[in-house]
Amino acid sequence: MDSVVEEQSTTEIARKPALLRRILNGLIGLAAFLISWTSLGLAGGVLILIVLVSTFGKDLPNHDQLSEYAPPTISRIFSREGDLMDEFAKERRLFSPIEEIPDLVKHAMISAEDKHFYSHAGFDPVGIVKAGFEAMQGGRLRGASTITQQVMKNFLLSNERTLERKIKEIFLAVRLESTLTKDQILELYLNEIFLGQNSYGVTAAAQTYFNKPLRDLSIGEAAYLASLPKAPSSYHPVRQKERAIARRNFVIQEMIENGYVDETAGQIAIQSDLATVQNGDFRSFNSALPPRGYFTDEIRRQLAEDFGEDEFFGGGLTIRATVDPELQATAENALRAGLEKYDRGRGVWRGTGIRFPSAVLASEESWREELEATTLPRDVDGWYPAVVLEVQSDKAIVGVEDHAYPEASTVSANQLDWVQSAIREDGSKASVKRLSDFLAVGDVVMASPSMDGSGTIISWELQQIPEVQGAFMAMDVNSGRILAMQGGFSYQYSVFNRATQATRQPGSAFKPFVYAAALDSGYTPATIVVDAPIEMETPEGIWRPTNSNEKFFGPSPIRTGIEMSRNLMTIRLAREVGMEQVAQYAEEFGIYESMDEFLANSLGAQETTLYQMVSGYAMFANGGERVKPTLVDRVQNRRGETIYKHDPRLCIDCSQHSLPKGQIPEIISNRLRVIDAITAYQITSMMKGVVERGTASRTVKTGFPVAGKTGTTNDSRDAWFVGYTPDIVAGCYIGFDLPRSLGRRAYGSSLCGPVFNEFIIKAAERYGSAEFKVPEGGTFVNINRITGELYAGGEDTETNDLRMSEFFRFGTEPLPGKLNVIDGGFAMASDLEIFDPKSPAQQGDSAQGNESAAAGLEGQQADEEAERGSFGSISSGGLY
Repeated sequence: MDSVVEEQSTTEIARKPALLRRILNGLIGLAAFLISWTSLGLAGGVLILIVLVSTFGKDLPNHDQLSEYAPPTISRIFSREGDLMDEFAKERRLFSPIEEIPDLVKHAMISAEDKHFYSHAGFDPVGIVKAGFEAMQGGRLRGASTITQQVMKNFLLSNERTLERKIKEIFLAVRLESTLTKDQILELYLNEIFLGQNSYGVTAAAQTYFNKPLRDLSIGEAAYLASLPKAPSSYHPVRQKERAIARRNFVIQEMIENGYVDETAGQIAIQSDLATVQNGDFRSFNSALPPRGYFTDEIRRQLAEDFGEDEFFGGGLTIRATVDPELQATAENALRAGLEKYDRGRGVWRGTGIRFPSAVLASEESWREELEATTLPRDVDGWYPAVVLEVQSDKAIVGVEDHAYPEASTVSANQLDWVQSAIREDGSKASVKRLSDFLAVGDVVMASPSMDGSGTIISWELQQIPEVQGAFMAMDVNSGRILAMQGGFSYQYSVFNRATQATRQPGSAFKPFVYAAALDSGYTPATIVVDAPIEMETPEGIWRPTNSNEKFFGPSPIRTGIEMSRNLMTIRLAREVGMEQVAQYAEEFGIYESMDEFLANSLGAQETTLYQMVSGYAMFANGGERVKPTLVDRVQNRRGETIYKHDPRLCIDCSQHSLPKGQIPEIISNRLRVIDAITAYQITSMMKGVVERGTASRTVKTGFPVAGKTGTTNDSRDAWFVGYTPDIVAGCYIGFDLPRSLGRRAYGSSLCGPVFNEFIIKAAERYGSAEFKVPEGGTFVNINRITGELYAGGEDTETNDLRMSEFFRFGTEPLPGKLNVIDGGFAMASDLEIFDPKSPAQQGDSAQGNESAAAGLEGQQADEEAERGSFGSISSGGLY
């Protein structure tokens, strides 16, 4: 029995090692199996990775360029005082370096978009697996993109939702993580991301939604910005406010869980309302900007041409404009007043041409909404769009934009003081006797308030945009800085800048350049030019130019030719000097790039711009030196480096820390001389006569020295006045865009003279006034201003009016009994009726209209008739 037990024990002992061996072999086999499959899996993974790299890793965009990437940024224009005037951008972006972006904004965006941003290597595998698992369960397929991946997609890839793009995105993200720091990547993202409302980057978005800098954002505001990258339109603060608040609160909760915001502050933010600019809770940033006008738009046009549109609209340029805001406002108001006065003088009501249907007038809400949608201009100070709601016999009731209704909504019948006729729908004109003759319920009009002494609105006055247009421009005669520019009645009504883009005939305003060429050619202010008929054969036929009233005054001094705007004298002088010389001078002054050498052009028949005319006159004012007009003082790039500077002058002593007492820095201008300084002064003196005795004497009255010249082309199609003080030159042009006659009583002096006068008085208040500087190299001699002879009269009042102290170069002074008479090569008939130069029509203030006085004209019309150009068969009218 014992032996049996012992045998069994021995057998069991023998079996145990065999079992252990089988178990061990099994484990070894399993391990081998697992190792084999793991190796195969790794090999397969490596193989797949190799395939992916070979397939998608080649021909990838170069991510290294992102290290020097400069995103498109807003270009901004500032006034001389540093006030923001305008912004230009295709993508509204304000770039902020990462160190200037508050942690609150960074943490909000990271919590919303990529909570593992600072720990992953460019992509989030856990997030990708979760996204895949959710998709397999029937959920929405989401990208699970990290901030790094979004940077690569936004900068280097497209928005197409494909596996290929996603794989490329991951490859590029991993590469970028090895090239840039996390903060550099975050900086790119926070400045590039689109956040709705044409706002790119968090800085611009904070301004758009809250009108705040980033540093002033609350927790809720930062969280709302972080809610927007997914789909800005889906979280609009007005249309989708509930969804926007829900998404914002989700972001705040994430910030709490990530430890960026404490629980108490976070819960307070969650309970708060969503206050935004769009909901009317904050004032819009744009509302603080002045309306865009001709000045800043002309800067846009010129700099986009100089630097290229991409650089201007995306280069983040800081532009310092030359504009004087106070004078700009004066120019706008003066030109508008001149255009409106002319328009009202015609007495024709045209209205806006807009009429609302009765359904729109059913409720105040509907007509206000429709009125807001109209495209009428809103940049005319004191003018508002309005709709006629009721018309009675002696008044009308209007609803006015931005004003309460029905308080003070009456338009009284005193509008008939200026409205004498109205344009019917068929284009015909009908006389009016009552308001209902030209107003109907539903008519959209422009209106301005009439106020009592306390500033309370008591009624409304009808206004209309003038049909006639014009331009005004003023600049510093020494630096070329343009101080004011108005290219029309209203920029919002018409963006066409008539100061720089409208080419018009300057008419008599061009004559000073003819006389400058003559004076530089050896003639003097006392040189006698024959004022008599001219007849020439031309390819177009016989040309018989005349003075406007077809009267002739015989031999007269050059001064008279400018003061009285004598056409025939100008033509004879141009013929004598040579049109080649006149054309050369016109081109030197910048009036034309290439002037045609036709005699008719000596009367201003060739078209130019107000911009060029004002620039040319500046060279008379500054003593004959070339000056280049500019609207921009300085341009700096996004890094603050100056890339353009207008002022080329050199300051010799400016680098010194101090100067001896009483010494000022020496400034060297290095400007080219266009004409002799004495010639410039002589022309200035003659154009002072235009203001004191000539064609502008009734409308330009300043009380300080001003020189200038009127210009009115044939049939009064263009009216001009360009004038200057020793410091500022300014010019005005008025005419219809499709040229036609302004009427018999329309002249440069009557239309543009008052505009210039109002402006230059205001300019003198700001910059002072002075006498024109007398150059060296000449002397004053008293002459008879009518005959050009040496003055021989006494000091009695009756004849003293004939005495003129004229400035001559040394050696050119007139000699007793000797006159230099020129006829330009044209004969003068011996039986020609010549007006007595010593007659009353030639003397005193009434001599302003000496030609027209003989024609029996009265008042201002008579005084200005001489100014109008008449070119015979080659007339200004025939050129339109």
